[in-house]
Formats: sequence, C-alpha cells, structure tokens
Amino acid sequence: MGRVIETENLTKRFGDFTAVDAVTFHVEEGEVVGYLGPNGSGKTTTIRMLLGLLLPSEGRAAVLGYDIGREQEAIRREVGYMSQKFALYDELTIVENLGFYAGVYGVPNGERRQRMAEVLDLVGLTGLERSEVRSLSTGWRQRLALGTAIVHRPRLLFLDEPTSGVDPTARRAFWDLIYDLAGRGVTVFVTTHYMDEAEYCGRVGIMRGGRLLAMDAPSVLKRERLPGSSWRMLADDPLLPALEALEDLPGVIRAGLMSDHLSVIVAPGTTPEELRERMRRRGIAVQFEAMQPTLEDVFLTLAEST
Repeated sequence: MGRVIETENLTKRFGDFTAVDAVTFHVEEGEVVGYLGPNGSGKTTTIRMLLGLLLPSEGRAAVLGYDIGREQEAIRREVGYMSQKFALYDELTIVENLGFYAGVYGVPNGERRQRMAEVLDLVGLTGLERSEVRSLSTGWRQRLALGTAIVHRPRLLFLDEPTSGVDPTARRAFWDLIYDLAGRGVTVFVTTHYMDEAEYCGRVGIMRGGRLLAMDAPSVLKRERLPGSSWRMLADDPLLPALEALEDLPGVIRAGLMSDHLSVIVAPGTTPEELRERMRRRGIAVQFEAMQPTLEDVFLTLAEST
C-alpha cells in the first residue's frame, strides 16, 4: 500500500480569484475518498490540476508518483476520469462509445472486445450494446460514462459529481458500483455536494471557498469536529416559533428545521433538561431525543468557524 495522491499547498488562481487555496492532503492506495463541498468550492479545479489539465499557481502534487506539472501524459494513461457532464457521443451506440474510449486510452486491439464485454457486465449494460446514447435515461448514461472511464483498467479513478441529477435509487446503485471497483483494487476519488452521499466514503475532505477545512473518516469528523452533542427536538407547537425561541437560548450552538422536528447542536455541559425547562418558561412544550450528528452538522460548524 502506498500513496496514490499527494498534494502540498496546492493553489490555483484565476486573476485575483483563488479557486483552490493551499490545499494539502494525501490518498492511500485502495481508498474511497470523498471531496465534499458546495458548487464553486474548488472541487473540480482540484481534480483538473491532479489530472494535469490545469497547472497550479503554487504548491505541488504527485499522482501515482508522477508530477502533475511535468508528467501529465503518464498520469492520464493510468487514471480514469468521469466528468460532471458525461462526455458521451449521443449519436453513437453504447458499444461504439466504449470502443472509442478504448482507442483513446490505448487498449490494444486484441484486448478490446474482451475488455468491453467485462465493462458492460460490470456496469449492468449487457444486452443494451446497440442502444444509441440519446435514447438512454440519465441513470444509464451515468453507468456508461463510468464504463468509458474504466475501460483501460485504471489504477485510480476520478469521479466529478457523478450522481448529480440522478434519482436516489440510481445514486445508491452507482455507489454499489464504486465499491465493486474498490474491491477490485481501484482507488476512487469522488467529488459530491450531497452530504448523505459522503457518508459512503472511507474518508471525506470538506471544501469551502477553495480551502480544505478538514479531512478524515466521517465518524472521526463527527466525533472530533463538533463542539457539542446533537439532539432532535419535538414540539407540540408550530416548529418555526419554537425554532426562533430555541436559537435565543444560551447553550444552543445551532438549530435547524428538519421536516417534522428540529435538529439541535448544544454546547458541552448543556443538558436537554435545561433547554426543555427554558422552553417551558417561554410557553413552549418540547421533548428531546438523542440523535447521531451528520456531516452536514460538521460542514456547517466548520464553515461558521472560518
């Protein structure tokens, strides 16, 4: 096992705008690493630098031991890349798209048919080989885009917002494919803005405004990056007035509306009994239940502290 990605103070500026700001992290062989953040936080720019498509303004990085500034072609031969917009040819069939990318990636002619059959089976497109891409649903196009990124058996796979615009069932199925690939020894680096999706990753980096705020296992981030405990608050009264009252109470770090309840992060030493009594004094009857914090809690806490 070794490091397949290593960055140090990786920075990219476009004029006066800093898209990626002194980012340092590493990815070990065999990991599934998520890069979590809202649109515009620097996720795609980071990937484009790691692929050698953009040169950094400052800092350094190596991918599979190759320098991103000097050995771009070597990197591209050994990695797969699935972009946000699914770079497929609508007028071609599934098998024609796979054949095209097999050629682009230099898969030898004698191996292409077998390799394409393996990929079709892996991504669940066997039997649809002659279907034109324009006729495919978003979920099927997503599977084909993944297939074109792995047709050359890359050691490292970059997935940039691969499930954006895909329904929850297709998202879950796609993550099953990701872990199938990881089980075959492929290292996966995936960007996402879905907080729940990042829970599937072994480690998660949290990006905001071009800066990497934290990177660790989801369980570690929730345990070590939250300043207090997490509670679910149920109220007999309308939730919005209860939320306004709760936010004014000492000991409440953050509160938010979550469908039929309020999610509350409270400071260490503050008990739900204290909060319930304070709410009672304001004429609002509430109950508290312990709940597991989420990566959204971590993200909001880190964002508010920067």
